[in-house]
Amino acid sequence: VFFGLDPGERLSARAWINPVYAFLTPCLGGLVFGLVSAYITRKRGTEVDPIEANALHGGRMSLRGSLIVAAQTVWSSGVGASVGLEAGYTQFASGVASVIGRAFRLRRADMRVLVGCGSAAAIAGAFGAPLAGAFYAFELVIGTYSIASLAPVGIAALVGYLTARTFAPLTLGIEANAVADVTVHDVVIAAGVGLLAAMVGILLMRSVAACERLFTRMRIAPEWRPMIGGSVVGLLAIITPQVMSSGHGAMHLTGIFKLPIEMIALIFVLKIVASIISLGSGFRGGLFFASLLLGALGGQLFATGFSAIVPGIHIDPDAYAIIGLSALSVSVIGGPLTMTFIALETTGDLWLTTAVLIAAIISMQVTREFFGYT
Repeated sequence: VFFGLDPGERLSARAWINPVYAFLTPCLGGLVFGLVSAYITRKRGTEVDPIEANALHGGRMSLRGSLIVAAQTVWSSGVGASVGLEAGYTQFASGVASVIGRAFRLRRADMRVLVGCGSAAAIAGAFGAPLAGAFYAFELVIGTYSIASLAPVGIAALVGYLTARTFAPLTLGIEANAVADVTVHDVVIAAGVGLLAAMVGILLMRSVAACERLFTRMRIAPEWRPMIGGSVVGLLAIITPQVMSSGHGAMHLTGIFKLPIEMIALIFVLKIVASIISLGSGFRGGLFFASLLLGALGGQLFATGFSAIVPGIHIDPDAYAIIGLSALSVSVIGGPLTMTFIALETTGDLWLTTAVLIAAIISMQVTREFFGYT
């Protein structure tokens, strides 16, 4: 509605947006978001997310607070801020699960599993990947694997996937050519992608924190920060709309990887800047889907650059888009098996998934060594 899109059209899939809409919508949307969020924070404080709820509160979450976070996330992405929706739907699904658990007076351990079930179902439904949804819950929300949690989390992820597929079939929108075999040089190259992805991920996370500190040092009140951040995103969107919102449209835009390499590099850089300023200025959302898009673009850039430097070795840019997508997301979000299963369920290519796993492990270890927790 705000950007005048046709029904079913994605914001980040547009080749052009009216500059007036591109600038004013995130600017004024950020102003509304900042004022309302400041009021909510004074009244309720900061809401607990599923990971924090399981780590510190025995899975206890507020349903009203979860609704607030979901609404903030929808608004942030809807006005064009470069944030993902996953924070909203995992928060809401886990909040519902927590309320159900309290109604049945479940034990602390069972509450934690049930909150994980909510997150698993949400991720599985959103990404069309039940295995990835289950391991998202294991690795990020519950924090451990156990025989007792395997059945409920797995069933929740499967039901979430089947429900979403029934009403609105969704995929990540990236297709990779089949990889017949993974040779030694493929594994080494994938490890290099994991190393580079970790460096980009660390830079991205440190930059978000630096942006927050910059707003604090400038003594800009929290309620005005999203308006400033939205203005910057709006200016970037005038150059390319692919920087806006979560990036689903850009990810589904099959022609994006057929663009000139200079354009892919420009989108890559501007999307990083837009994500940093969106989160740093206070918009609500996650970096999950942004890191998927950035990783896919980065994988394309890596493959093109590698082929130019080492012309004797051909590597498939589409395959390395999947490898880069997974490696960067592991650095930012965590969950190497989660991202490995997303790659497997997206492509159906077991050999490609082997290279993804190598890149994900390298990315995770380098990030933990030089940054800490994701």
